Amino acid sequence: MAKQTTATRSRAYDRTLWEKFVTIFREGFWDVRIIRMPGSKQFFSSFSVLFKMSRFKLFRDRMPELDPEKTNMSWLPINRNIESAGEIALPEAVLDRFIEKAKHRVIVNFCGCREAMRCKEYPSDIGCLMMGDSALEIPVKSSREVSIDEAKAHVRRGIAAGLVPIAGKARLDNDLFMIPDRGKLLTVCFCCECCCITRFTRYVPAGTLDRIHHPVEGLSMSVTDECMGCGTCAKICYLGAVTIKNKRAVIGDLCRLCGRCALNCPKGAMKLKLDNPHITEDVIRRIEASVDF
Repeated sequence: MAKQTTATRSRAYDRTLWEKFVTIFREGFWDVRIIRMPGSKQFFSSFSVLFKMSRFKLFRDRMPELDPEKTNMSWLPINRNIESAGEIALPEAVLDRFIEKAKHRVIVNFCGCREAMRCKEYPSDIGCLMMGDSALEIPVKSSREVSIDEAKAHVRRGIAAGLVPIAGKARLDNDLFMIPDRGKLLTVCFCCECCCITRFTRYVPAGTLDRIHHPVEGLSMSVTDECMGCGTCAKICYLGAVTIKNKRAVIGDLCRLCGRCALNCPKGAMKLKLDNPHITEDVIRRIEASVDF
């Protein structure tokens, strides 16, 4: 066995100290009392600066959060009237499979974004569902490991509350939870359009966003003649991807097909359509290629 040098022992000792520091800091940061403190809203809002910097190629190419090898996410619309979808309930179909395959399933006890932003529209006690070995590194004071049935029940509670899940590998969550990115953390975030950090991806160029936040395979959105240009869809869109032109909604390149506009349109003029009978398998196959959970 190779003899350990003084320098090697010193580096190992320094690394151990650093890991202890990060653990202590992470435990403190992910305390709901800290998230609720004055200033937390400004802290979470400051992430907008990070994504605004993505407009510049020099920064964009150096941001791991925008690396398609490190981020591969899809919104799973909770709409029940997707044309041609048949009996498929998309979020449940995809997420149940992830839950059944996962080595570990951990529910975060609260949504950091909604707590920090003091959300008035959606419950803050529906936190992310994290899966994989790295999920066990989330502080135990703010999370709990759950069974398959408990994880599925959590998914259904989030959907019932009107929260649209986004699922996949998210390098940003490694940063937020201060967990090294080993490719073993699968995120299911139950996002609201008013508070979630993902709303800041509106500042990311569409071409870059296409590489990390993928619309579900075979899903499309159209605007029908029932549209009266009321603007409800534009107000609800977390990316600002919908605009009103000549009294009619127009869907832009930033649209990720989350389905919120169709859910909230008072005239039912926004229509989701599915042209992919293998949608569940295709979404799962793509995300599984990015994360070992």
